Amino acid sequence: MLASRPVGRDAATKKYDILSALMTYALSRDKLTQRLVLRLMSLITTRYNWQRDELSMGQREIAKLWSVDERTVKREMAKLKSKGWLCVKHAGARGRVTLYGLDLDLVLKETQAEWPKIGPDFVARLTEMTGVRAQNIHESNVVAFSAKAQIPPVTDGTVWASAALILFDYDPTIYAAWFQQLQEQGRDGGCLLLIAPTKFHATYVQTHLSDAILRAVNRIDPSLRSVRIRC
Repeated sequence: MLASRPVGRDAATKKYDILSALMTYALSRDKLTQRLVLRLMSLITTRYNWQRDELSMGQREIAKLWSVDERTVKREMAKLKSKGWLCVKHAGARGRVTLYGLDLDLVLKETQAEWPKIGPDFVARLTEMTGVRAQNIHESNVVAFSAKAQIPPVTDGTVWASAALILFDYDPTIYAAWFQQLQEQGRDGGCLLLIAPTKFHATYVQTHLSDAILRAVNRIDPSLRSVRIRC
């Protein structure tokens, strides 16, 4: 996913953007996730080597940084490894601490649904940096915690309302961010026409999420062969 690591020219901006994506992701989650992400960000900002993709820090030093005991460090680091955000490059041995790598591709993939909350300029920069061309709904590992994202769409008998319910079941977070504000305008032969609130919204959904919409729509009406989103 990551087209280039944040090194060299514009490296500082790229690093800030990655940290901003993590921050916005954390703020949309529960308190335990917020704390876990904050602890990861502290490791990144204090000890992570972006150029070599290396994080080398002993449990005692991490415990001091986090103001916790070493048992908490073991538990939290295990959570980060289970999420796939941290990976062990070299296991620790006598006299040597464990060397970790940071899976930026997975981090950005999981935070992608929150990018629009920062702004269209941020989405454009992250899209360019990651080389993203499309995002399929079933690929998202994001777990929604916000109340808004938990409200399913109301079916009214239209194709879009039924398809929207399928998209909600796939991923409530992405549904709330991108699909909830779409409205069915009608159809043009085998093309379903949808209306978005802004030009940017329409362009983003058409570019990155139209395949997912079409799959859901086809389950309701197989005669529809394409989807067009307008402002």
